[in-house]
Amino acid sequence: MARAQARFACQQCGAVHSKWTGRCDACGAWNSLIEELPRDALPKGLEGGGGRALGFVGLSGPSMLPPRRRTGIAELDRVCGGGLVPGSAILVGGDPGIGKSTLLLQAAAAIAASAERPGSAAYITGEEAIDQVRLRAGRLGVAQSPVLLAAASNVRDILASIDRSDAPDLVVIDSIQTMYLDTLDSAPGTVSQVRGAAQELIRLAKRRGFVVVLVGHVTKEGVIAGPRVLEHMVDTVLYFEGERGHRFRILRAVKNRFGPTDEIGVFEMSEGGLVEVSNPSALFLGGRRGTAGTLDDDEDGSDPGPVSGSAVFAGMEGTRPVLVEVQALVAPAVLGTPRRAVVGWDGTRLAMITAVLDARCRLSVGSNDIYLNVAGGFRIAEPAADLAVAAALLSALSDTPVPAEAVVFGEIALSGEVRPVGHSEARLKEAAKLGFAEAWTPRRGGGRRDAGAALRMVGIADLGDLVARLTPKRASRHRERIGVAS
Repeated sequence: MARAQARFACQQCGAVHSKWTGRCDACGAWNSLIEELPRDALPKGLEGGGGRALGFVGLSGPSMLPPRRRTGIAELDRVCGGGLVPGSAILVGGDPGIGKSTLLLQAAAAIAASAERPGSAAYITGEEAIDQVRLRAGRLGVAQSPVLLAAASNVRDILASIDRSDAPDLVVIDSIQTMYLDTLDSAPGTVSQVRGAAQELIRLAKRRGFVVVLVGHVTKEGVIAGPRVLEHMVDTVLYFEGERGHRFRILRAVKNRFGPTDEIGVFEMSEGGLVEVSNPSALFLGGRRGTAGTLDDDEDGSDPGPVSGSAVFAGMEGTRPVLVEVQALVAPAVLGTPRRAVVGWDGTRLAMITAVLDARCRLSVGSNDIYLNVAGGFRIAEPAADLAVAAALLSALSDTPVPAEAVVFGEIALSGEVRPVGHSEARLKEAAKLGFAEAWTPRRGGGRRDAGAALRMVGIADLGDLVARLTPKRASRHRERIGVAS
């Protein structure tokens, strides 16, 4: 019998090569080729026909929405589209120590505690020992929940344990990179092992009708490690984001076959685990002056007032309006090349905003060092934040504070025009609910009057209007010192 021809698979892109080379020809990665055993050849005659004819149907017809299972964690249900769909596969990725295992253990405990039958949730770990998981459960206060717990990494053993008629409703695999199939001659974490283990677990979940949640490691670039096909195999891909220096955590859906992909769930890390945040706007504003429920005077009872270089942006994350604080600092450049430091926003878009301010408003913003930060570790991806960023930059440049009771949103064109953005009504309603009294919006399409009835609407047609509001005569001396053209 002829020996099977060896093949080498790239661990970055999954490309297959007939021989080992130091560099993958498909993606250019170095030292990423690992030897794998080839798959069995198709039986003779399979490619020639003999299959069963498919019964095609039309696009129109009766359809039913998939049933959903509530987890007991409202923010997790929101991101998943209203709950977990039986028979679905969910992939959760995030940085080490961000709280993936904590969140899933809390979800498993909530489902097991609310279920009518015991053993409705199983937590299988391949990274930790049983005692370690029990210690975490004790810290989270869920040690008494009837969760089935096991430490295993052999996929064959896992399948034999949960392939039964009374299979758990939820199975958590922590993590997929530690699982292995003994039928593959490669190490755990390789492309073939991750792909094969996920395929077997997902196939059983579809057949038995339970939800399988796979925890995935991420690379230094922030993407889930392993083959890209893993994200195509699952139904939902969730990313758990957050900065270790902040207590906020954001669960974001980047793929969801059963719901929207632009929803977020906000959590706060505490000593007792992850706590849901029902009002993330108040949390991200965190005690800013002029907002309802967050006004904190100094110990002597005085209010220092607003600070320059800060603006409140009314953003949208899916269907949820979120108010965050955009902070900017403009300082004279000491070296020949001005420095740019951006946290929570797109650095390329910041360069565009500074170029428009220089070219259209005759300012020298770009010649200074610019530091931009979105408070609370939040990340903004929509262009509606352009006007808030420009307001923060001009406020820092002229040392003129933006009114503390004002929210700002709008998109800036290269011509300097401020263009309207979507969901203006929801943004204005959220600002009014939090106690803001003024809204700086695009003059065209800034929202219906009934939505902003409780707010003073300030229309901004172009950046010239914004400059006129944030560069009064009393700040002329400061503008000359840091390089504003006359």
